[in-house]
Amino acid sequence: MEYFSEWFIDFFTEFFIDLWEIIKGFFVGLYNLVIGNPIKYFKDLSLYSKNFLLTDWILTIIFLLIFSLLVIMIYIVLFQMVKRYFKFTKIEYDKMMLLNQMNLLERKVREGSVINIQNPQINQSNQNRKQEQRIKGNRFTKLNLIDEKYKYSKLPTLMTDKDRLSLSELVTHFINYASYHHNLYYTEEIASVFIAGLATSKILILEGISGTGKTSLPYVFGKFINNDASIISVQPSWRDRFEMMGYYNEFTKKFNETEFLSSVYESTYRTDVNLIVLDEMNLARVEYYFADFLSLLELPNSDEWLLEIVPEELIGDPFNLKEGKIKIPENVWFIGTANNDDSTFGITDKVYDRASSIVMNEKAIPFNGKDLPSLNLSYEYLTELFDNALKKHEISNNNKVALEQLDNYISETFQITFGNRIMRQMETFIPVYVACGRSEIEGIDYLIARKIIRKFETLNLPFLKRELEELIKLFDTLFGKDKLKESKNMILRFIRQV
Repeated sequence: MEYFSEWFIDFFTEFFIDLWEIIKGFFVGLYNLVIGNPIKYFKDLSLYSKNFLLTDWILTIIFLLIFSLLVIMIYIVLFQMVKRYFKFTKIEYDKMMLLNQMNLLERKVREGSVINIQNPQINQSNQNRKQEQRIKGNRFTKLNLIDEKYKYSKLPTLMTDKDRLSLSELVTHFINYASYHHNLYYTEEIASVFIAGLATSKILILEGISGTGKTSLPYVFGKFINNDASIISVQPSWRDRFEMMGYYNEFTKKFNETEFLSSVYESTYRTDVNLIVLDEMNLARVEYYFADFLSLLELPNSDEWLLEIVPEELIGDPFNLKEGKIKIPENVWFIGTANNDDSTFGITDKVYDRASSIVMNEKAIPFNGKDLPSLNLSYEYLTELFDNALKKHEISNNNKVALEQLDNYISETFQITFGNRIMRQMETFIPVYVACGRSEIEGIDYLIARKIIRKFETLNLPFLKRELEELIKLFDTLFGKDKLKESKNMILRFIRQV
């Protein structure tokens, strides 16, 4: 400690001395350039000129004239460069001011608040009437009303200290709130899987038999965070995204705005967590009508989550449509509910692999929850909780090695691999699941069952009985006996079907 203190003091002493020498040298150099050196040059000339002849004086005068012209030219060039720099800066500043004034004027036009110069005493009723006429005249009626609702500004999420819960506290708080205020009952496991699913993917699939609370889960969670979930009923006729997002009607010159589009657009004005529920999403083929979202949400840069609504931007279009495109905000999640029966389509691996899947085949046992209030939850704070969980609860090295060995065995034996996407999901899901108060091995079991073992349904199982039995033994070897219960149960069901 003593030697460090001596070095520390010496270092800063030398540093400030050197800094002073640099500052002093600058001003000394400036003085010499303007005053000191010219005086020195004049003294040198006076000393040598005592012995000058006529020829020497002529050459000296010619040299001084040429040198003076050269110095003047250098100063002129420097002056022009400085002048051009300030002129360029002023032009850019004027451009910026002009753009700001144009943006302000456009906003005033949208708000219907441009001052009537000829009649400055225009009354409020006329102003409201013009505003209604303006909205009716545009091709986006609902979206423009959302602009008016939020006054073209994002709505901040005001959180108090009571709202700032940990992930485990969030789980406990939520299931008690749902029980006491809505008579909806969820286990800690389901609540933890739901929250870890939010961290893992922007797409969640809640599947299972009817009546287990699939739609109610995001509904009551929206109530819990004081931002109601948007429930969109999927129609069997949906074949592409235009059925879901809407389309421009050339005859009426209006855009057919759907509830789904309005929900996505409104989330661009919010800073909290937004849930959009596609109820019974597999009544139509998900990979058809939701294809654009499946692709866009895979992009690592959220600035590229742009979806074209109209080919070009016109005056009066919604404020957050830029060049006819809407940016899917980061604070929105798409949650689909799915019933597995004869009236629905199967959900393909393309969708499953990109989504967080939650199976809800059993109703939770009713219990008396505590009277806990709802809370405000900003997207920024939820993301912070997720990031902290990733740092504190990284998958253990032993389980990483076990997962790698399991991947190699399944890939060689069944030609099914975890893949980079599923491994990334595990690296996110499991730490957040643990932070919610659950165990690491339980999270591993859940993802292996939902992401890997589920795919065995497509295999020719009657010829793979021995391999399936070997896989169960491998589970015990890698993770311990009686650990991967859900994955084992799924494999045992496959064996019984053989």
